[in-house]
Amino acid sequence: MRIATPDLVTNSYFPALAAEELGLFREEGLDAHVELLPSLDAVNALRDGAVDFVAGGAHTMLLAFPRWKGAKLVVTLSQGTPWLLVLRSDIPARRGEIAAVKGLKIGAAPGPDRAFLRLLAEVGIDPKRDGITIGPVPGALEPGASFGVVAADALERRFVDGFWANALGSETAVRRGVGRIVADVRRGDGPPGAGQYTFAALATTDALIAREPDRVAGAVRAIVRAQRVLRSDPARATDVGRLRFPPASAEIIAAIVERDLPFYDPAVAEPAVTAMHRFAQAIGMLAAPVAYNDVVATRFRSLWEARA
Repeated sequence: MRIATPDLVTNSYFPALAAEELGLFREEGLDAHVELLPSLDAVNALRDGAVDFVAGGAHTMLLAFPRWKGAKLVVTLSQGTPWLLVLRSDIPARRGEIAAVKGLKIGAAPGPDRAFLRLLAEVGIDPKRDGITIGPVPGALEPGASFGVVAADALERRFVDGFWANALGSETAVRRGVGRIVADVRRGDGPPGAGQYTFAALATTDALIAREPDRVAGAVRAIVRAQRVLRSDPARATDVGRLRFPPASAEIIAAIVERDLPFYDPAVAEPAVTAMHRFAQAIGMLAAPVAYNDVVATRFRSLWEARA
């Protein structure tokens, strides 16, 4: 079983990696491996049958499955918009002062950059008018690169003035003393609703659900169990990190996971899907909302509810 993810060294999609490295997929009878693929490549690979699941931003499924035709979300990996805005520590910016990006060069990966552009639009900032350059950081598009870690390196080397990336990349920059968090939208920074643009989810095709529902259920159970393990003992995240992360990232992942435990909830809630559709419409990925049951594999709801 192949699980594609657009970012491997991250807290956002971490429950999928934990389910593999803690042996939880295996205990469900699944030979599963999480592998890194760029966002568009990941969803296209799912559409083409080259992978079985995608662990990524829920809205990105619309890139390969317009109006959700042929795909479903099966479990949430992490609730809420998972990216944070970090600026160089020598730039005077207060927490929540998103306008501080005016005139700056900001690193953002393809896919997450859509959420950043929407955030700017909602606070009345126009990148062209306000002199903001937004794009990938040097090295971020290389095979095997994980954006948050590369972005922290780019900030330290002053290739960019800031970045929009996951909490692991943000924490890396903060601990090095080269960056400060200006906006964490999941925790209320920024305009209302920005924290619910999207969420991290595990998705698969309708075809796989119909053909092998027991395997899909096993994957969902493994994710739910991984979140349960992390909630009860966040230090287990270090074991996972040491197997798959660069050493520096492995040593800080447990602290990030512990801080993010409230977001590790497997339920795919209807309000979250509604908010995600509102965001997708705003950025032109969706013409009109789609019914919840056409987006979410509700047959697995009982498995989410067994999370306690």
